[in-house]
Amino acid sequence: MKKLASWLKEQKITEVEAVISDFTGIARGKIMPSNKFLAEKGIRLPESILIQGVTGDYVDDEIYDDLMDPAEVDMILKPDESAVHKIPWALEPTALVIHDCYDKQGNLINTAPRAVLKNVLALYQAKGWTPVVAPELEFYLTQRSANPDHPLQPPVGRSGRPESGRQSYSIDAANEYDPLFEDVYDWCEEQGLDIDTLIHEEGAAQMEINFRHGDALSLADQVFLFKRTVREAALKHGINATFMAKPVSHEPGSSMHLHQSILDKDGNNIFSNEDGSPSKLIDHYIGGLQTFVSESMALFAPNVNSYRRFLSNASAPVNLAWGIDNRTVSLRVPESTADSRRVENRLAGADANPYLSFAASLLCGYLGMINEIEPTEPETGNAAEDSNDKRLPLNLEEALELMENSEILKETLGEHFVRCYVEVKRAEYQNFKEIISSWERQYLQMTV
Repeated sequence: MKKLASWLKEQKITEVEAVISDFTGIARGKIMPSNKFLAEKGIRLPESILIQGVTGDYVDDEIYDDLMDPAEVDMILKPDESAVHKIPWALEPTALVIHDCYDKQGNLINTAPRAVLKNVLALYQAKGWTPVVAPELEFYLTQRSANPDHPLQPPVGRSGRPESGRQSYSIDAANEYDPLFEDVYDWCEEQGLDIDTLIHEEGAAQMEINFRHGDALSLADQVFLFKRTVREAALKHGINATFMAKPVSHEPGSSMHLHQSILDKDGNNIFSNEDGSPSKLIDHYIGGLQTFVSESMALFAPNVNSYRRFLSNASAPVNLAWGIDNRTVSLRVPESTADSRRVENRLAGADANPYLSFAASLLCGYLGMINEIEPTEPETGNAAEDSNDKRLPLNLEEALELMENSEILKETLGEHFVRCYVEVKRAEYQNFKEIISSWERQYLQMTV
């Protein structure tokens, strides 16, 4: 804590947000004066917040009692001194400190999303391997609306007009929101978030930010913080930003593509041989993704809305094919030099928790390498037209059932984590099913 205490004093920080991520990716924790934060001997939070759903509800009492300690014990939060960030939009000097969750015996609580990723990274570390990742995150800018029944609309830009039509890679369309993105880039730099390219995506006011490649845990932290940063910047400029996977009907969904490669202890990319050719390890990595990604789908597509991104008229891949420089496959190998050879997993939605989706993708690849799983032949045409390819689960119920019955996920991620995650998502889905949609009112109210 000495390093952290020194930094807080140097930056004249007066307030600290001590946070963790829940399953959804919501920042939960405590806000306190910096002197109180430094005096704490371990911040305590109830372990039950890890199984709080996106609506704020919990699982049924009977299931809750089975998942959680009946005494409702606290967990102890310990700060990660490498995950400390100044909050640029705060009214007074404020720092956000990401924490890990421990029990009273000093054991990492393995239901915490950050711990899930750390445990997967430990598998790599035991082999002398280091994953390198680079996420690409899409999102929509929208007008503010207090009525959830009203469809989301593009916001008014600098020209005084809302965007209409498809504007893929348009520089002028992206520049419509220049003041907002100036804040985003400035705030990211101040927080140490290593973002790179801004792209206008296909949808109206749909954007993409690419992160520079780096350490998987650090990048998961950065994506976790970036979502909040963009939302805060949007609010400052009188609009909203959403990372829903499919926020607008008849528009493309928003993804979180994940580029991944693996370095050995000498810093060499294990996906390439010494002569620069692809190694067997990249084949096995792809084979692992093809074999286990269906069981992990609930971590890539965690919400009911996630699966709208995979509708037949959507642009998201719904197959388990792989190919070289082929954007119709779920598992793309971009053309690159031998040093930067990598696999791009295109399945995760922008709504996925970065800790859990990174962990799932890296775990699937690891299992493929360890078990020497051979991939299918690479797809050279349009993978969407390949009817023989193994099908992915295309709704949350099916994905949760596959995850619940996955022995390999229970073995590697922990049976308790799998059960907690499945039950929380089932509770959210039950909550969704109890809501009457505007479609039902529009087409059934006066006709049936």
